[in-house]
Amino acid sequence: MTNIYALIMAGGQGTRFWPESTSKKPKQYLSLVSKQSLLADTLARLEGLVEVDKRFIVTVEAQKQLASQNSQGMIGKSGIVLEPSGRNTAPCILLSIATLLKNGASKDDVVAILPSDHVILNKSGFQQTLSQATLLSKETKNIVTIGIPPHFPHTGYGYIQRGKELSEGSFKVSSFKEKPNFETAAKYLEEGKYFWNAGMFVAEIGVLLDEFKEHSAETFSFYNDLYEAIGDDSKVAKVYSQMPADSIDYAVMEKSQKVSVCQANFDWNDLGSWDALSSVIEDTDGNTLVAGSNHYFEESKGNIIFAPGKFVSLINVNDLIIISNEKNVVVLPKSDSQNVKNVVSFLKEQDWGKELL
Repeated sequence: MTNIYALIMAGGQGTRFWPESTSKKPKQYLSLVSKQSLLADTLARLEGLVEVDKRFIVTVEAQKQLASQNSQGMIGKSGIVLEPSGRNTAPCILLSIATLLKNGASKDDVVAILPSDHVILNKSGFQQTLSQATLLSKETKNIVTIGIPPHFPHTGYGYIQRGKELSEGSFKVSSFKEKPNFETAAKYLEEGKYFWNAGMFVAEIGVLLDEFKEHSAETFSFYNDLYEAIGDDSKVAKVYSQMPADSIDYAVMEKSQKVSVCQANFDWNDLGSWDALSSVIEDTDGNTLVAGSNHYFEESKGNIIFAPGKFVSLINVNDLIIISNEKNVVVLPKSDSQNVKNVVSFLKEQDWGKELL
């Protein structure tokens, strides 16, 4: 039986979900689509597939308490890996691999690297796809990524071009594509040979290390020192600070010839911004009421409302995002949802704005 480890990436800031997502409580710790946080939902999806003591969360020191609170009973005692500083996903994953091996994993074991803040409602489909990816990674000695079949020409995602079919729903990866413009995204959709890149990877630990060594020699040159330093935070921090701040995509995935893709047999939403909630939360009288005590809607449709504990009344307004919490009120058209980050940029420049971030 294959040993499967799960590595949940949970150090992000989620600024496009401001004002609810802040540096003190980023998006992955919010309860947006269920009674528990997105991180807890991610861990719950692994029940029955990955043993509790083989689930690890990687995050930053500032989020250690939040990670612990949102994972009680769902990870082992040593299940939180702390990144000494934010240095992108390649060094983060190498640090995590070293930690897994130091905690008893072997290079023949499989690790599934997963984001902490995505919404997947079909648990059985997710587990079936992850099991298929695990089997494929063992058979091919490839890194296997999960591809989401696109259903419209999205310009905010990277794409995976599929190559030769290996088995039903599994393919060699021909290439990775950067976020396209609308015309290119429409072309990808029409051709039918592209997936959205969900940022999920499954591979044998030894294969990942070999591909780091092959394609990212400078980053890999720190691996032995990193492994030896595990358990001594100051030594880890010293080694880590010298590593190139590259993404796993740039360091390994885009260069490797040993990458395959499994087609996802589940729904998926990366909750990139507030407008995404309308596709994962059931309508309330024609609007998406994420949070609110009671409501009155008159001639108002297509709005997304987040107002915990508040009575919400809307009259003759459509397709707005309306956010109200203890300190902030934000109103904008759904079509401008990405522009929330502009407010965050503005607040960073204000002396008084820091406390709102």
